[in-house]
Amino acid sequence: MNNLTIELCERKNKFIINNLYPLYLHDLAEIRNELPNKYGVFEDDDKYHTLEQQIPVFDIWWEKEGVLFPYLIKVNGLPAGFILVATPPYLFDNCDFMINEIFILRPYRGKGIGEKGVREVFNLHRGKWMLFTTPTDKNLNTISFWRKTLSGYTNNQFTEEDKELNEVGFSKVFKFNN
Repeated sequence: MNNLTIELCERKNKFIINNLYPLYLHDLAEIRNELPNKYGVFEDDDKYHTLEQQIPVFDIWWEKEGVLFPYLIKVNGLPAGFILVATPPYLFDNCDFMINEIFILRPYRGKGIGEKGVREVFNLHRGKWMLFTTPTDKNLNTISFWRKTLSGYTNNQFTEEDKELNEVGFSKVFKFNN
């Protein structure tokens, strides 16, 4: 795995996560059977014509310091992914922390980087956690990743349920305390 680091992404480096984000949306599109809008941007409508127009919506992650935590994952100094952690009022259900989004670039998958990264992030924030993912057959690798990671991290002390989340729809929800 070489040198893995997890760092809170400063505003001056937000462009790195902004560069990775369309790749994350592309991966999600396959899982959720979603297509880009008529301009090739993964959005629900045609309001956004370019990725540059999409960026300001994402700026909230750098405007709510101490509430929203955009972590950058690096391997040997190169970007490998990100983990976006939210706290109240940006949560679903009754919890203290939520992984809103996580992404690992394909060359780094299956090498323990995602698991090590989320463990480090969990250790940075103690309390009641939740995370959610799409509960479809196309997402079985992600579901398996979360079961394995949470089983090892919590000594099998986590819950898993399929439920409706207000803003994201039907989801597989994992919860635990650390």
